[in-house]
Amino acid sequence: MHFRVLAKVLRMTGGDHIHSGTIVGKLEGEREITLGFVDLLRDDFIEKDRSHGIYFTQDWVSQPGVLPVASGGIHVWHMPALNEIFGDDSVPQFGGGTLGNPWGNAPGDVANRVALEACVQDRNEGRDLAIEGNEIIREATKWSPELAIACEVRKEIKFEFHAMDTLDTDKDEDKKK
Repeated sequence: MHFRVLAKVLRMTGGDHIHSGTIVGKLEGEREITLGFVDLLRDDFIEKDRSHGIYFTQDWVSQPGVLPVASGGIHVWHMPALNEIFGDDSVPQFGGGTLGNPWGNAPGDVANRVALEACVQDRNEGRDLAIEGNEIIREATKWSPELAIACEVRKEIKFEFHAMDTLDTDKDEDKKK
């Protein structure tokens, strides 16, 4: 079953949260498709947008939304992207990103919270998280040793693979010709 269907079923049945993918991390998905899922989960009215995998306009008539949960290999360096992608109405779920801190779980939690607060503050002050995210995190390490050690541990971790769930927009265009 496609995730788009699961998202709609969960919303119609009154669910409150669902793992939506991250776009970053090890459970990465294609950015545009994931943004379409997030729209389906939270927005009251979604216009047709084939680039996001939304094939017809959908009106949820104030049906309560569902919180997207982002998890799967995410850590402090992902915080700017997660905040830029999901905004404030989401749940970033850091497993190893918290528990993997060499100083322990509590300092791991502090590191995540400092990274989140730095991103939210700087975003609200007009900084572009997509462009300046790494610099925002580096600046925050100056006043948080917990974040500094988390950044040092996570600096080499990269997940480099192509998303499996992609839109066939080129094939659709070929059919029209």
